Amino acid sequence: MFIRAYLRASTTEQNALRAKSTLKRFAEDSHVRIAAFYVENASGNTMNRPELLRLLDESEKGDAILVESIDRLTRLNSHDWEVLSASIRIKGINIVSLDLPTSHITLSEKGNDDFMGAVLKAMNTMLLDILAAVSYKEYVERERKQKEGISIAKSQGKFSGKKANVDMHNKIVTLTKAKTFSINQIVNITGASRSTVIRVRREFFKIE
Repeated sequence: MFIRAYLRASTTEQNALRAKSTLKRFAEDSHVRIAAFYVENASGNTMNRPELLRLLDESEKGDAILVESIDRLTRLNSHDWEVLSASIRIKGINIVSLDLPTSHITLSEKGNDDFMGAVLKAMNTMLLDILAAVSYKEYVERERKQKEGISIAKSQGKFSGKKANVDMHNKIVTLTKAKTFSINQIVNITGASRSTVIRVRREFFKIE
């Protein structure tokens, strides 16, 4: 069984690698090794996620997708979630999520017991569907509140579109000026994505 970790952040301003150390610690505590990491900045509300699709394509029967939480895997509506979950089931891939304790047994010897495996599979399918529905509801609610906030701001003449995270950009500039920090170190210090660090460095210093 190969453990394939999937890390996702919604925007390039967010650090998709934030949970990597957490997943590695979980794998070590479970006495398994993560074979590969699939990392991307994309909305969980779309099926068009190249790294997720690559993960599914490269996975074999019995492999496991490891995620920090179910909302990292999906914020899809019910129809799209059914499509994704069906493709995962057809390939015989297991989902292991840190926020779903019953899924952890997949990584233990008990998960190989036929009866226990069947019971847990049924439980996990139900719980996954529930958590997927909750993730989508949270996504819809957040979008609704954001649109309401923008609408109110516009009516008050206060909305001028999305602004750059000035504080984060200033930190990137300061750390780059110090000439002692690598791109990866700046990513870890600021919490910015690698692409954001590279973009800010290019804009301010014309360097990669």
